[in-house]
Amino acid sequence: MCGIVGYIGRKQAYPILIEGLKRLEYRGYDSAGVALMPAKNIINVYKSAGKVKQLEAAVAGCDVAGCAGIAHTRWATHGEPNKENSHPHCSMGGRLALVHNGIIENYAVLKEKLTAEGYAFASDTDTEVLVQLIDYIQKKGNYNLVTAVQLALKEVVGAYAIAVMDRENPEMIVAARKSSPLVIGLADDGLYLASDATPIIEHTNRMVYPDDEEVAALYKDGSYRIMNLENVECCHEAQTVALNIGQLQKGGFPHFMIKEIYDQPECLADCMRGRVMADMNRIVISAVNNYKDVLMRAKRFIIVACGTSWHAGLIGKQLIESFCRIPVEVEYASEFRYRNPVVGKDDVVIAISQSGETADTLAAIELARERGAFIYGICNVVGSSIARATDTGSYIHVGPEIGVASTKAFTGQVTVLAMFALALAQVQGKISGEQMKETIEELVSVPDKIREVLKQDDYINNMAKVFTYAHNFIYLGRGYAFPVALEGALKLKEISYIHAEGYPAAEMKHGPIALIDMNMPVVVIATKSPLYEKVVSNIQEIKARGGKILAVITEGDTVIKEMADYSIEVPETMECLESLVTSVPLQLLAYHIAANKGLDVDKPRNLAKSVTVE
Repeated sequence: MCGIVGYIGRKQAYPILIEGLKRLEYRGYDSAGVALMPAKNIINVYKSAGKVKQLEAAVAGCDVAGCAGIAHTRWATHGEPNKENSHPHCSMGGRLALVHNGIIENYAVLKEKLTAEGYAFASDTDTEVLVQLIDYIQKKGNYNLVTAVQLALKEVVGAYAIAVMDRENPEMIVAARKSSPLVIGLADDGLYLASDATPIIEHTNRMVYPDDEEVAALYKDGSYRIMNLENVECCHEAQTVALNIGQLQKGGFPHFMIKEIYDQPECLADCMRGRVMADMNRIVISAVNNYKDVLMRAKRFIIVACGTSWHAGLIGKQLIESFCRIPVEVEYASEFRYRNPVVGKDDVVIAISQSGETADTLAAIELARERGAFIYGICNVVGSSIARATDTGSYIHVGPEIGVASTKAFTGQVTVLAMFALALAQVQGKISGEQMKETIEELVSVPDKIREVLKQDDYINNMAKVFTYAHNFIYLGRGYAFPVALEGALKLKEISYIHAEGYPAAEMKHGPIALIDMNMPVVVIATKSPLYEKVVSNIQEIKARGGKILAVITEGDTVIKEMADYSIEVPETMECLESLVTSVPLQLLAYHIAANKGLDVDKPRNLAKSVTVE
């Protein structure tokens, strides 16, 4: 959600910034802009509504010289998506240019005060208020830019990641963050700035991650300083980020989403590597071993997450309760943070987020920490805010996920939750050696079983063409399959814009069955499980009312295959791991329906990859 790129050094900034913005397109945006500082007293600002390619067209023929610059992709919050509201924003006299991710909650009060001081505004954004405030403080006190930024941010309520340039000092860019991600890249040719490592990894893999309410001054000679709002110096060691530039490219696939669906066998193998021992008798999760006393003392686990991560959490609940016999609650982070929840020192809060930057999940972590809970994070991005805000945790190690609709992150999260549950059960002594070995063997076989599902891609594509007409879908599942139904429905509505709802299959007769007719496709996850006969009865109820059944079934199941209008067979696996296999055909189904409709699969309308504001 929004993206920042910056550079100061010996190279020309414009090519770096434009390529960086293209790398950030996956975050979701509706306008883009760039500010360049070719010399003292000159800042050239170019911006455009629409995509980065439209910005490039608008800039063609303009002066793009300069070894210092900042750039931005905007996802509209305050003000409609147009050129005037896009970033960078400049102060009234044109001295400062600023880009901003986040929301300034008290912008209206600040704007009223600045208007009384004679400031005029060219946009409807909260961001312009911030750059005018910095300008006002700088002029009133004759402060340098760093001090003016520090003082301005003390008056700000909200979340921000910002980068600011002062045309009177072309040797410096100032950046700051609070509750919104920001990373500094260190290289021999200069310093890079970005919302995450993705847009700058081709230039450097050495990253510094400032903390909340810290301000960084980046200098053209390659030096930098980081200090807090009280001007106390802050020290951060550079981290080496292992990110393959090939993971940021489509690799011959038409969209990132389908590439990432196909990546899942290798990604899950990477997720398990070093954690599942070769003898098949043990799972080693370092965080579980290091904090086993805290985890074993827990009276309750509370999983907090949003969207797809919440669906993974529902599966995690069943895994942890089944193997560890500890009660688990699964909460939407956005509700948990405002609900005055009962949480304390006997609770372990598990926070799940692909990006590690989800604003609601970060706020839930802060609330839980204030009340004494132990925090365990599960995320994908090394060095992310959640990774740094938690007591311990596990990375899912599936590589960057560019498609907005999550696929490999979901299966990676479920895999980590399965390994967490098994590792904890192991230290508790609640799982036998035989059961452990059997479950681990099945877990290790999952990547190959996903490969078998992927062989049906053409078949699913042809099937998907039948459903492009649909306006509504229902997805049904029971037990471990219910969260898969929720996730399948979410994938479909995210990228195809078809209304879809997931339900526990047994709840159909409590209302939703009224929707069933011959125009209502019903996707049923109906693999062999202890609830198989119950699901067969649910299917019969739907068929009796003319519903069209698309069933995901276990290989060789002829009973449901004969009942269903369409079926997708998946390899048999243990019930507790079936979501890793059954979710894949639903990902393919959603992808092909959207692709057949000619939609922008990787960047669906109104959505952002990383939701860093409420």
